[in-house]
Amino acid sequence: MEFFPPRTGEGVSRFKNSAKKLSKLGLNFASVTYGAGGSTKDGTLAIARELKSFFKEGVPHISCYGSKKKSLFELLKLYDSEGFSRLVVLRGDLPSGFGGSGEFKNAVDLVRFIRKEFGNKFKLEVAAYPEKHPQASSFLEDIQHFVEKVNAGADGAITQYFYNADSYFQFVNEVKNRGVTKPIVPGIMPITNFKQLARFSDSCGAEIPRWIKEMLKDFGDDREKIYQFGIEIVSKLCQQLINSGSPGLHFYSMNQAQPIIDIVSKIDLKK
Repeated sequence: MEFFPPRTGEGVSRFKNSAKKLSKLGLNFASVTYGAGGSTKDGTLAIARELKSFFKEGVPHISCYGSKKKSLFELLKLYDSEGFSRLVVLRGDLPSGFGGSGEFKNAVDLVRFIRKEFGNKFKLEVAAYPEKHPQASSFLEDIQHFVEKVNAGADGAITQYFYNADSYFQFVNEVKNRGVTKPIVPGIMPITNFKQLARFSDSCGAEIPRWIKEMLKDFGDDREKIYQFGIEIVSKLCQQLINSGSPGLHFYSMNQAQPIIDIVSKIDLKK
């Protein structure tokens, strides 16, 4: 489960209410995002602390693009002192208007840095892109970048969300053929708001299949029909993944509980 740091008092209340409800699902861990250039660093730490009280494990994200080694070393020391044993390690994005790129170019650089400075103190999860990272020049190049992250010391991966299960299976097979045996957990994004989903998908390179787009367009502004259709589609996707041997599921919560509760209620996680 992934959350993001809320920015308002109302957002904090919504987050806590959602976390309380979702904690009943028996998750392995819940993580919290880290804004572009570390823009939510303090919020990430605060929410990661909160997650510890709700879930088996609270996990902060950490990204490196635009950061200096010294500042990230101090942050990693803080995470270690606070008892965090797992991190989601990402390249991240630069905040709008920022002109420098820092001392790290890619997530693999941060994985190597953490392993060099902290050994095996942290379990490291990295990102995977079954439908190719939007900035990669080719699918094969993107696969090679992923393999490098695993070889550098990643313990597992969480994918970008997708709605075509074949893209996930193909990606897993491609990296397995290159020696990757670490678990690759599929990322799941509930469908509740078509306009928002389309905007997210355009920016991150996740494909919304044409038939899903057309169905969602037909529903117009009928939120209830969109919601019920989304629950049906995503729960079927989850079941297909579990039936085919997926090592788990990772939900992008958007700090909302009910869509995930409704999806999980429809799937058999014991397959």
